[in-house]
Amino acid sequence: MVDLRVATLTGPETMLSEAVVEEFRANLRGELICPGDDGYDAARRIWNGMIDKKPALIARCAGVADVIDSVNFARANNLLLAVRGGGHNVAGNALCNDGIVIDLSPMKGIRVDPVRRTARAEAGLTWGEFDHETQAFGLATTGGAISTTGIAGLTLGGGLGWLERKYGLTCDNVLSFDMVTAEGQLVTASDTENSDLFWGLRGGSGNFGIVTSFEYQLHEVGPTMLAGMLLHPLEKAKEVLKFYRSFINAGIPDELIVHCFLLTAPDGNLVIAIALCYNGAIEAGEQVVQPLREFGPPLSDFIGPMPYTAVNSMFDASFPPGNHNYWKSQFLDDLSDESIDTIVDHFDTVSSPLTIVGIELVGGAVARISRDATAFSHRDVAYHFIILSGWSNPDEADQHIRWTREFFQKIQPFSSHGGYVNALGDDEEVGRVQSAYGSSYERLVSLKDKYDPTNLFRLNQNIPPTV
Repeated sequence: MVDLRVATLTGPETMLSEAVVEEFRANLRGELICPGDDGYDAARRIWNGMIDKKPALIARCAGVADVIDSVNFARANNLLLAVRGGGHNVAGNALCNDGIVIDLSPMKGIRVDPVRRTARAEAGLTWGEFDHETQAFGLATTGGAISTTGIAGLTLGGGLGWLERKYGLTCDNVLSFDMVTAEGQLVTASDTENSDLFWGLRGGSGNFGIVTSFEYQLHEVGPTMLAGMLLHPLEKAKEVLKFYRSFINAGIPDELIVHCFLLTAPDGNLVIAIALCYNGAIEAGEQVVQPLREFGPPLSDFIGPMPYTAVNSMFDASFPPGNHNYWKSQFLDDLSDESIDTIVDHFDTVSSPLTIVGIELVGGAVARISRDATAFSHRDVAYHFIILSGWSNPDEADQHIRWTREFFQKIQPFSSHGGYVNALGDDEEVGRVQSAYGSSYERLVSLKDKYDPTNLFRLNQNIPPTV
């Protein structure tokens, strides 16, 4: 071990002496990893292979005390700080170069109360791990669509998921948060305690502190649901999307959520997939989705009963760790004929077989919650449009990023809303970040001024303080 050169919050690099680092290491119950230590490269590896950052210190926290010590150490030494939960964020904000990473991934405690239908879960859990525990009691809450996503980042950014139309977003199902502030204090935020912070943590991302645990409301779900996909050839995609639009506009129950994805099938052909989940009795779901199954007819019908844990991991294979990823996101009010033409025509030129374009239905319970009830304010949107560009060869980055940006520019005229905070990349303009927070932005700035006036927590979709 030698002295470490580290990045600071104020710009110039500085040195941390070996003695200072070793004292910090000795105070942790978890592990402190530095460059040259065994396991360093593994500890700095995250889901998006395009991110290759080299922190000076990685504090793998074993509990809240380690988080507090790490925050105090970062603040006292003016260190650039990143926070890692599941490490699945596409922008790579879980890491930083030459600063400190406060790594929550070892913190995987969870306690399910099947009587109250609640769960207290630590911030290092993934949704697959969370669902494994809650489904033992036939319970769940709205989680993401990829089981390796961390619960922390998804929740703090709002939380779209298969159950949202019935139970609301993930953040709508949080009863309380435990959070370590920039001053190293542990506070609880709920309806009755620090209610301003409780509002802001439900959609304000990681701007105010480090959330160490979440208390969720659970609901009876599964264990078996009607779910799966229908595949049609891309040449039928415009017809499929227009039928999909009419099917949605005719009215569907909250139990049903239906998305459309344009992708490359295993045989190399471009297809459009209708992916759905019915959160209710299978017999009732079969009647509701029958028109979708009859239309076309599809090339393939993969709809059938499956466990909720399988539903929430249905797309895992399409998003393996290590691939390079670049995303763009936008909310849409509707699907016009012109927008459908634009989407299908541009996807027909897709530059990578690993790229997926999604048109995800929102509405239902999400729309019935007041816009100002939580910091997530995009309550009245109809669809979430997302370009999920992926590739495995690093040398191909320029062409795939260029294709994605061109597509994103073409879709802009069809939306008056911002994007989804959890799907923003690391190259977003300030205006794009502000629009992602929507009408909540000014109130979020006030919270930032109160809880993090020095912007210690800045490696996120950042809300700069004004004090």
